[in-house]
Order: sequence, then structure tokens, then C-alpha cells
Amino acid sequence: MNQESLSRLKAAVRDVFDFPKPGIVFKDITPILASGELFRAAIDEYIAAIGDAKPDKIVGIDARGFIFGAAIADRLGVGFIPVRKKGKLPWSTHGASYSLEYGEAHVEIHQDAVRPGERVVLIDDLLATGGTAGAALRLIEELGGEVLCLLFLIELSFLDGRKNLDPAVRTESLLSY
Repeated sequence: MNQESLSRLKAAVRDVFDFPKPGIVFKDITPILASGELFRAAIDEYIAAIGDAKPDKIVGIDARGFIFGAAIADRLGVGFIPVRKKGKLPWSTHGASYSLEYGEAHVEIHQDAVRPGERVVLIDDLLATGGTAGAALRLIEELGGEVLCLLFLIELSFLDGRKNLDPAVRTESLLSY
């Protein structure tokens, strides 16, 4: 990975205090998305993290994982699959629930999105508690997919979200706080 690019990306992340509720410091990535140069650098860094893995598909988690995941899939010439919040996909789905610090949530994937044996890279913008990524990982594996790695732009390491992910699956974050 390119340390200069990573430094520029980290410098662009904006802290928004008390969003979405008091006491939270939200890591706002919209300055990265708003800059063609920084967005391209982020995609380059994600691809560098994929390395020699040869995915058949990229899976992106609702919603910012779609932005990065679709661009990565295009760059690699592979398919893109969305993992969405419950009730947002138009066809037959397979779903998983997971715990949040303030309740429960549910994500879904189309039943035919990943075929048995397909190699998948799972992309999202943020690893916090690991609940969403862990649920998405289970969905892919239950469909028979092989998850090559989990990649995040940002990891809030103080929340220890990796504990909710399969330690056998390579997990990397471009930036850590």
C-alpha cells in the first residue's frame, strides 16, 4: 500500500461530532468521495489490498460499500453484488440478523447472487462493531461462496469489531482510528 496515498486519505476524513446522536464522533468520508483524485486513490488502495486474490465477484454492504464495491468490481472486470437492509431487494432473498449496540438489524442478499464455489471479496467503508460485516460474511458462506477477504476503508479499532468476524478470513482496513 502507498503510505502517501493513505496519509492523504486519512487527512480528508472529517470528524462530525454528536452525529447521528450525542457522544458519537462520525467519520465522514464524503470529502474523499467528492474528490476524483482521492476517490481514485481509495479504489487503488482497495485493489492493492486485494493483491493476488482473484475474485469472481465483489460484494458491497449497504450503502457506502456500494460506492467503493461497484467501482472496484468495474476496475477488476467482475460482477458486483449488493447486501442490503431488510426489504430493499426486489427478488427472493437470504437474510441474517445481527445485534447492534442499541438493538437488532437485518441484512439480505439475493438467493442467486453467489453460486457455490465463487470467490468473493467483501467491501465496506467502515468496520465498527463488526455486526453488519459478520452477517454479510455468513450470508455469502451460507450460499456457498468463498470469501477471500474483508476490506474496509476505515476501522474503529477501539470498538474491537474484528471479534465478530471469522478470524480465518483475511480482514484489512486502509485507515485505522
